[in-house]
Amino acid sequence: MGYITNTTIQNLRKRKNMTQKQLADKLKVSDKTISKWETGKGLPDMGIVSELAEALGVTITELFTGDYKDNHNPSANMKKTVFYACPVCGNVIQSIGKGTYSCCGIVLPELEPEKADGVHNIQVEIVDNEYYVSAAHEMTKSHYISFMAYVTSNSVQFLKLYPEQNAECRFRRNGRGLLYAYCNRHGLYRMNI
Repeated sequence: MGYITNTTIQNLRKRKNMTQKQLADKLKVSDKTISKWETGKGLPDMGIVSELAEALGVTITELFTGDYKDNHNPSANMKKTVFYACPVCGNVIQSIGKGTYSCCGIVLPELEPEKADGVHNIQVEIVDNEYYVSAAHEMTKSHYISFMAYVTSNSVQFLKLYPEQNAECRFRRNGRGLLYAYCNRHGLYRMNI
């Protein structure tokens, strides 16, 4: 990850409809300082980075990467749940809406779900008022289903799976929703249930 760029500062300031003077006043610096940052003739000191991020309405990670997200899910609809997975350690992050998340020094991209296919054929049965979900998928240490999740309008049920166990789980039925399965090699798959 590089340092904060002049274009990032300028774009974020303009996005907030602030003048250089208004941003300078928030940070207790001169507007000439802001001008220097935006023209590449100077850089903000590390001691002011958190205040700069707050004034611009972004996280420190977003400020450093220049990759900032607008969350268009203000009502926090659970069906707009987004998943992120770290390719280094396997950590999974679930968010109700978009965001910028990092793990192991990497900014994680949003997992884009695809429709389940023949290789990732997910079977769903109703057993004892639960969804019994299974997939005929290999579960080796190098290729496996990492997690399954059942998302409805008001809840997320999440189950982490591990290599060398069966690719199956049970979810308490809670109405119509979306079923997700994440393959560590091929990505995220989704189906309606």
